[in-house]
Amino acid sequence: MASKVILPLRGRLCYNTKMDEIAARERELQTPRPMRILAEQLFSRTAGAPLSKGNSIKVLKDGKENYPAWLEAIGAARRYIHFENYIVQEDDVGRLFADLLAAKAREGVRVRVMYDWLGALGKTSRGLWKGLRAAGADVRCFNPPRIDGPLSWLTRDHRKMISVDGRVAFVTGLCVGRRWVGYPERSLEPWRDTGVELRGPAVADVDLAFAQVWETAGKPLPEDELPEPDSIPIAGDVALRVLASLPNTAWVYRLDQLIASLARNTLWLTDAYFAGATAYVQALRSAALDGVDVRLLVPGNSDIPVFRAISRIGYHTLLEAGVRVFEWNGPMLHAKTAVADSRWARVGSTNLNVASWIGNYELDVAVEDKGFARLMDEMYLEDLTKSTEIVLGEHGVRAIGRRPAWSVKQRKRRAAAMSRAGAGAIRIGSAVGAAMTNRRVLGPTDAQIMVASGIFALILSAVLVLWPKWVGIILAVPGAWLGVSLLFRGCRLFVKRRGVVDDCEEEGQEQT
Repeated sequence: MASKVILPLRGRLCYNTKMDEIAARERELQTPRPMRILAEQLFSRTAGAPLSKGNSIKVLKDGKENYPAWLEAIGAARRYIHFENYIVQEDDVGRLFADLLAAKAREGVRVRVMYDWLGALGKTSRGLWKGLRAAGADVRCFNPPRIDGPLSWLTRDHRKMISVDGRVAFVTGLCVGRRWVGYPERSLEPWRDTGVELRGPAVADVDLAFAQVWETAGKPLPEDELPEPDSIPIAGDVALRVLASLPNTAWVYRLDQLIASLARNTLWLTDAYFAGATAYVQALRSAALDGVDVRLLVPGNSDIPVFRAISRIGYHTLLEAGVRVFEWNGPMLHAKTAVADSRWARVGSTNLNVASWIGNYELDVAVEDKGFARLMDEMYLEDLTKSTEIVLGEHGVRAIGRRPAWSVKQRKRRAAAMSRAGAGAIRIGSAVGAAMTNRRVLGPTDAQIMVASGIFALILSAVLVLWPKWVGIILAVPGAWLGVSLLFRGCRLFVKRRGVVDDCEEEGQEQT
C-alpha cells in the first residue's frame, strides 16, 4: 500500500453539469479578457488544436466501463462507425466486437475499421479481418512492411478511438482484448486503463482525426462522414481539445512541457511506458524543486519487462528533486493520463516517451475544466491506494512497505531475465557515454563496465582488421535494401512526374 492514501472515490465518474450565468460571469471577472485570449492562443498553438466548447465528457475506468459503453454505441449506430485501435486481440472479447461490427455492416451501416500492422502481429489472424470484409465492412491496415520503406515500420498508428454517427465518440488508452477484462479463473485482475466518452462539437474533431489516418491507407472518407462542429448540438459546458498527434509534430510533447512549466500546485501523471526525454525530466524536476507536488504512477509489472528497467533507470534523478514515484501493484497499468492544479487534465493514447511524442499517430483529449479535473484527482488518489511508493535509500531506490505476494511472484516469473538484460544494457550505455563525453564523474562501481567495454572494443577492432570480408557482407545487406528502396521510390516518382508533364503538354495543345 502507498504510505499516503486518502479520499475514496465518490459517485460515478461523470461530469455534465450546467453552469449558471452567475458562475460564468464570475469567472469572466476573475480573468481579464486579454489574458484569456492570450492563454487560449498559447495552448492552441502549442497543442496544434483549437479549443472546442459545449461538450459533455464522462470518464470510463477500465474495461468494465469502457467496453459496455462502446458496444452500446456501436449497437445503436444508424449511419457510420469509425473504429481505430492499435491492438484487437483474437480472443472472446475481440470476437465479440468483430461480430457486432460485422452485424452492423450487414444492416447497411458504413463500418470503417483501421488497425495497426505491428499491433496486430501475432495477436489477430487474417481470418478475423476477412470475416469483417465479407460482411461489408471497410477494413484497412496501417503501414505494413514494404520494400520501398525499410525504416517506415517505426511509425505506428497507436490511436484508440470510436466514433458513431457524429453523435458520440470515445478516446481511450484501451485496446481490445481479454487483458482489459481480466481472468477471474486465474485470479488475475483486469489491466488498469482509462478512457473518455465525448458528446458535442468535439466529436467532429475526433472524426477528422480518424480521417487523417484513414487516408494514409486508401481513398479519403466521404464528406458526409465528416460533420462540421457547428452541425453537432451542444451537449454540455466542457471545453476541451482533441489532440490528434502526427509523426514529427511533437504537439503533445510541447503541451506536456508547457503544463509542467505552468503547474503551480499539483502535477499528477500516470504512464504505462515511461521513458521521459531529458528536457521533460528536467521540466518535472524544476516543477518539483519549485514546490509543485509532482507524482508519477507507473506499472510495477509490465507486459514489456524491459520498460520497467528503463523507467527505473530514471527514478533517481526524479526522486532527488522531490518527485514522488509510485508503482502499480496490479497485473498491468496501461493508462496514460495527467492532471494539473485540479483544473486541467489529459487522457488518451500518448505515453511519456519519444516514440509516442515524436514517432506515432496518437490521440488524446486535453480538458480545461475544474469539475472534470477534480474527478481525475479523486481517481488518481484511489489508484495510489493500490500502489507502492518508491523512495531513495542508502543503496539506491527501494519500495515503502511490502508488495502483494502474487505481484512479486508474477514480476519474477515474467520479467526477471529481460529486465536485467535491459537494465544492464542501459547502464553500460550510460557509463560508456559518460566516459567518452566526460559529462559526469564515474565512480568505482563503473570500473568493471569500463574494463569489459574496453576489451569488447579491442576484440571488435581485431575482427574488423582480420575478417573485413564478413563484416562487409553483414553491412552490405541493409545497404542493398536501402539502395533498392530509394531506386524503387525514385523510379515511381519519375513516372509520376512524367505523367504530369504529359498532361500539361496535352492541356497546352488543346488550348492552342
